[in-house]
Amino acid sequence: MRVLKWVFGLIAVSAVILVAIGMILPRQVNVSRSIEIDAPAEKIFPHINSLKGMAEWSPWMGRDPAMEVSYNDIEAGEGAVMEWASEQQDVGSGRQEIVASLPNEKVTTALDFGDMGLAEANLALAETAAGTSVTWTLDADMGGGPIGRWMGLMMDSWVGGDYEQGLANLKALVEQ
Repeated sequence: MRVLKWVFGLIAVSAVILVAIGMILPRQVNVSRSIEIDAPAEKIFPHINSLKGMAEWSPWMGRDPAMEVSYNDIEAGEGAVMEWASEQQDVGSGRQEIVASLPNEKVTTALDFGDMGLAEANLALAETAAGTSVTWTLDADMGGGPIGRWMGLMMDSWVGGDYEQGLANLKALVEQ
C-alpha cells in the first residue's frame, strides 16, 4: 500500500510540474524560412498572390490525391479563399484566405485549421543583389493551456521542413 501511495504521489507531482512548466512556455509561436530566388519580385509575386498559384508549389497539395479543394471566385489578392478537406492527418482540413497583398512585396494569409486553431502566414519578398529573397513565416497563438504551449515547442520541426520544401518548389518553378 505504501508503494502504491508513493507511485501515485510521484505521478501527481510530475503532472503538476509538467502543467506548471507548460504555463510558462511561450504562447506565441513563429516559424520562418527563407530562400534566394534568381528572379525579380515581379516574376515571383503572381505565384504567391494566388491560392491556385500557391497550390502549384505547395508541399502539402500532393500528399493526398483524394483531398477535396475548393476556391472562391477571387483569383488573386485580398479576398481569395481556398478550403480543403483531407482524411490524412498530415494534411488535415481548413481554410486559407489572403487578407493583405502588397504588390511585389508581401502576401498575408489567415489560416483556420478548425479545432487545431488559427494562424497567420506571410510570404515576403525583398530584392537582393542576386535576385529576390523570399521569406515564409507562420505566426500562431498556441492558446492559454499547457498542452498547446508544449505543442508550440514542436511547431518549428513540424512546419519548418515543409516550408523549406515549399520554398524549394517555388524556386524551381520560378527559375525554370
